Amino acid sequence: MARCGLRRCAALAVLVFALAGAGPGPAPAPVRLIAHQALYRLTLEDGRGQVIGAEGMMGYEVVDACQGWRVHQRLQLATTSTTGETSRLVSDYTTWEAKNGTRLRFHVVQTDDGAVRSELTGTARLDRPGGPGVVDYTTPRREVALPAGTVFPMAHTAAVIAAAEAGQRFFTLMLFDGTGAHGAGLTSIVGLDRRDPRPEPWPALAELPSVRVHIAFFGHDPRRILPEYETGMRYWTNGVAGALRMDFGDFVVVGKLVAFQQLPDRCGGK
Repeated sequence: MARCGLRRCAALAVLVFALAGAGPGPAPAPVRLIAHQALYRLTLEDGRGQVIGAEGMMGYEVVDACQGWRVHQRLQLATTSTTGETSRLVSDYTTWEAKNGTRLRFHVVQTDDGAVRSELTGTARLDRPGGPGVVDYTTPRREVALPAGTVFPMAHTAAVIAAAEAGQRFFTLMLFDGTGAHGAGLTSIVGLDRRDPRPEPWPALAELPSVRVHIAFFGHDPRRILPEYETGMRYWTNGVAGALRMDFGDFVVVGKLVAFQQLPDRCGGK
């Protein structure tokens, strides 16, 4: 799910690769996730500082493009300050990620009250699943190296689910998701619990176990020891996320899954 934390709130999708920094434990089983559409209602849980209100919606779509996964996330969030001013943030995030974990195309645009605040476009490639590699940014133009251990967002999410399913409580991964201009960043993951299948409004989810995780995202400033952003969610083992919690520092929002649809498998499971 990302920066400004907005993509990171719902990092969803596919294929398990390197578990960089994972501690000892059972070998993670492969994760088979699904193409789907999900809609989340966002509300304020905790306002800190100047933020006293926040609400919005986030739509998330994962499409199986056979050789890769196409993801589109659109987040709309309105925040209200103690002075009564309302700010409207929109984040559009689109990627294509190769299923072998070695290629990523990305485009992300964030606007505040209709004005473009940031835009990033480019292509990343890894020499092998888990890196090393390089990012070729086209907007703005620059090239950044990716260290060994780097995974892309779909592989990152599947690795998180696989490790949590295997009972690993604490581990780290280097993530590049296209939402930052400085290459890959460290993520620190805590597996909180595992839950057996239980009744849900959607049959495809009710049949599956789920895992609850907390993820902290760290930036590139070595002087800063605290994470830039933190998020939590419950993942079903098909890659659908629920019970989102996004901590932006000066406020916290929670996301409730309000609509879900599994998309057809058009590629025969490939």
